[in-house]
Amino acid sequence: QVQLVESGGGLVQAGGSLRLSCAASGRTFSSGALGWFRQAPGKEREFVATIRWVSDSSTSYADSVKGRFTISRDNAKNTVYLQMNSLKPEDTAVYYCAAKAFGLGSRRPAEYGYWGQGTQVTVSS
Repeated sequence: QVQLVESGGGLVQAGGSLRLSCAASGRTFSSGALGWFRQAPGKEREFVATIRWVSDSSTSYADSVKGRFTISRDNAKNTVYLQMNSLKPEDTAVYYCAAKAFGLGSRRPAEYGYWGQGTQVTVSS
């Protein structure tokens, strides 16, 4: 079993930055990937970014965040980060991290078997 705990959310003005963390416990990942997703009120959960746990650390980003957000990992700490810069009001959402035990990262929420509880990010204009 895997537990994922997000932290780092909060209220920030447009143009500001936040760094989200996702700490994984319960098992050590030797493959698979971690993803960040977000869900705004009244909208479906959408893909933000993904990174592989091992190997080449290949990453993928949604077009809406490319160039502003950076996903990274610290395997020693079993933690994945999402550095968010140049935040916009439309980035306001609950941000979730998710883990899949095998394979490459995916943009599809259904492919992730483990989810955190989410952390609120609010960007004021």
